Amino acid sequence: MERTLSTPRLIRRLLLAVVAMFGFGFALVPIYDVMCKALGINGKTAGSAYEGRQQVDETRQVRVQFLATNAAGMSWDFHPKADQLEVRPGASNEMLFVAYNPTDRPMTAQAIPSVAPAEAAAYFHKTECFCFSQQVLQPGERIEMPVRFIVDRELPGDVFHLTLAYTLFDVTARHPPVAQAPRTGATKENPNG
Repeated sequence: MERTLSTPRLIRRLLLAVVAMFGFGFALVPIYDVMCKALGINGKTAGSAYEGRQQVDETRQVRVQFLATNAAGMSWDFHPKADQLEVRPGASNEMLFVAYNPTDRPMTAQAIPSVAPAEAAAYFHKTECFCFSQQVLQPGERIEMPVRFIVDRELPGDVFHLTLAYTLFDVTARHPPVAQAPRTGATKENPNG
């Protein structure tokens, strides 16, 4: 015999499924953060706890390459000031990234980092990074954003090259910026000259 659900019972089950899916989606961010921290993947690296705690390994150099890309729909000019640095494990280093908003409206962006090779991500420690917060640029505003990092002395000896890559996303729709005066260190550029 065919069994059918009554309409109210079906609605309750569907609502319960919606609530369960919402709860699972809400729990994904903390689960993701815990997994990234445990596995050292996707650029989720330890921060300022490493600054000043390591001695510099003067016998070894590691090349750190920097990449910057825009996600689909992001119109900013975004690039590192240099393509790479030769660093010594244990030393504090800095690279500046430049962002420029060529549009006629304020925009909010979020940079998402990744470190390659993946097994080396646990040894790459960002102590300060523009990726830790969202960046708001006014129309025509240009800013230099630092990332300070330490390559851990415990980096496996067979790793001589790391890549720190950022993808810049337009999050203006979710986090609308407020028009304001340019901040210290930011400049307005004239696109005509």
